[in-house]
Amino acid sequence: MEKRIICNGCGKEIKLVNGIAVQDYLSIKKEWGYFSGKDGKLQELVLCEACWDELLSRLKIPALTTEVTELM
Repeated sequence: MEKRIICNGCGKEIKLVNGIAVQDYLSIKKEWGYFSGKDGKLQELVLCEACWDELLSRLKIPALTTEVTELM
């Protein structure tokens, strides 16, 4: 069975073809350490591009954005 990738923001499924995502998305994994209030917890989430744009629009200080000339 093929792994499914679901956006935690909107619930949209990221399209996969032969196990390769054909839509870009952000994957975040955070292991919380001491002094966090979440000591020893690991949290993971996926955001589609639209949900990422929505998150960025709510920031008080904009994210630093630079042009990359060689795409991976």
